[in-house]
Amino acid sequence: MSTHPIDATTTSAWEALSEHEAALTPDLRGWFATDPGRAERLTLQLADLHVDLSKNLVTDETLALLVQLAEQTGVADRLAAMLRGDHINVTEDRAVLHTALRRPAGASPALVVDGQDVDGDVQAELAKMSAFADKVRSGEWTGVTGERVRTVVNIGIGGSDLGPVMVYEALKPYVQDGLEVRFVSNIDPADLAEKVKDLDPTTTLFIVASKTFGTLETLTNARLARTWLWERLVAAGAIADDDDARTAAVAKHFVAVSTALDKVAAFGIDPTNAFGFWDWVGGRYSVDSTIGTSIAIAIGPDGFRDFLAGFHAVDEHVATTPFERNVPVLMGLLNVWYVNFLGAHTHAVLPYAQYLHRFPAYLQQLTMESNGKSVRWDGTPVTTQTGEVFWGEPGTNGQHAFYQLIHQGTRLIPADFIAVANPAHPLQDGGVDVHGLFLANFFAQTKALAFGKTADEVRAEGTAEDIVPARVFTGNRPTTSILAAALTPSVVGQLIALYEHITFVQGAVWGIDSYDQWGVELGKKLALEIAPAVQGDAAALAAQDPSTRSLIATYLELRS
Repeated sequence: MSTHPIDATTTSAWEALSEHEAALTPDLRGWFATDPGRAERLTLQLADLHVDLSKNLVTDETLALLVQLAEQTGVADRLAAMLRGDHINVTEDRAVLHTALRRPAGASPALVVDGQDVDGDVQAELAKMSAFADKVRSGEWTGVTGERVRTVVNIGIGGSDLGPVMVYEALKPYVQDGLEVRFVSNIDPADLAEKVKDLDPTTTLFIVASKTFGTLETLTNARLARTWLWERLVAAGAIADDDDARTAAVAKHFVAVSTALDKVAAFGIDPTNAFGFWDWVGGRYSVDSTIGTSIAIAIGPDGFRDFLAGFHAVDEHVATTPFERNVPVLMGLLNVWYVNFLGAHTHAVLPYAQYLHRFPAYLQQLTMESNGKSVRWDGTPVTTQTGEVFWGEPGTNGQHAFYQLIHQGTRLIPADFIAVANPAHPLQDGGVDVHGLFLANFFAQTKALAFGKTADEVRAEGTAEDIVPARVFTGNRPTTSILAAALTPSVVGQLIALYEHITFVQGAVWGIDSYDQWGVELGKKLALEIAPAVQGDAAALAAQDPSTRSLIATYLELRS
């Protein structure tokens, strides 16, 4: 792999795409009318995902040129480098091996990176996590009073929270009866207070998820949770009010996901109850590592392995399928097309599955923390626009909120619609299949966005002429439709891996390091510097800029 990224804008494919875009007049109505095979040709299968790309603003020529762009920017080489463990995270000098987390046991050839048996390491931690999950689920693991665990509270932030909470919500029908998982991430005290206020400390297990065991928000919340546990257990007469009893309580009610075993032990957690992962796993790519311990407890080790198998199926597709039929590659290239050639700034993800209600929030970190970069991986400025704002809500809620902008606004907003054919709760309303009614909206929205409604069609409905312009829908609003049979652990894994690889492809074309996140560091550093001023340190307050100083002073006046 070259030591410098290829500048996409200097390739012949980029020039051809620019000329193609200038001559292209998107016409989905016309394209479908004159090309009866368009839908079939542009519908692909990715493991259990049926993916319809036909309502995107592309022709066969567009897609061919985009594939050429991928070839000319070295996407295949960079993918191979990632999969074999090259240090493609250059600013941190790290491999990027989240794909290794879901390689099946006994995969061949074995993956050895930097002298480490990656497969062996991953399988050992997976086995350790699975054994612990089985103990919690069976009731073998108990708290200090001998009561089994009924509530797990995961304390983390960023990738240590967004992934687990999204997957837990997505797979609620698979959660073992009598178990519940709650998630605490925000350092706002209200988050922890609300999550624990109705819990029984004797049946509560906390998972503290922090690779370094030094994340400010996570460790603050962990200490607050520890205090809550001690106070409630003492108040209930479950433990004595002394240090030995407190130490014993933490050992039975706290485990960690971390590699900093010395800090874990100092907190009071038995290091044998710490589950590790590696610096080649970025936080936003870690839900399929031991960061998913809460998920393994909730749905069981077998369910978690199905989850991993879904990821791996997509990894295999990406690694072995020609780009012309490679779903994540094509979807990543479509995003490049919309951002760099059609001027899109945002991308909507619209799951018609209530259990996926946290999926758009999860994708915000995955995509925007990865590709929100203004320098390339060799430190030179980018030569293109990079990244887009990902957002969304479940249907049909979004239809009654922001779809107006997507349908009739002035901005181009590509949208991914996601649905499942078989619901977890197949309810009837007066003989009407409610899920079918729900998915009628899924099908209708992509049709309306693609084909719109002309002024003549509006007039034919008897609409008054002065109202006609307000009821015209221009159409040509691009969408991708993703449909699966059911929302299983494997399908959730497939969806996550799909967007991981979409994100990779975009970053590879743009020549950026999608795996560092220095943009989150400055605010953290400044928060630590400002904290003394907020606590009343006059010198620290005086050192701030006038605006920050004024805001802190106002806060101190208002705080009573």
